[in-house]
Amino acid sequence: MPILILVLASAVQLDLPWWSVAVVAFVVGLAIAPSGRVAFWAGFSGGGLSWVLPAAWLAHQNEGLLAHRVAQLLPLGGSVPALVLVAGVVAGLAGGLAALAGAWLRAAWQPTPAPSRRQ
Repeated sequence: MPILILVLASAVQLDLPWWSVAVVAFVVGLAIAPSGRVAFWAGFSGGGLSWVLPAAWLAHQNEGLLAHRVAQLLPLGGSVPALVLVAGVVAGLAGGLAALAGAWLRAAWQPTPAPSRRQ
């Protein structure tokens, strides 16, 4: 499940806004998550990796010049790894909570069994 979210979110984010990771995680959580816990962690890891991997790659490609400047704007002390980690946590939380919401919606739609009456 996390690999599916990672691949779909990475593909969708090429053309759509940053929050499309949440839409992908929601749909995957709604469709195939077996439980809320699994949905959250799959969405967190898949969504987080969909930002961490490109951010780390781009920082490596330009020797961290832009990432260092952005990290100086934030209270990160100019640390490029901290900026990449923060980006991953933000995307991970967005993906995890969206996948959890999808799993909970599917659970809400499932009919509950009627209580048995003993006579």
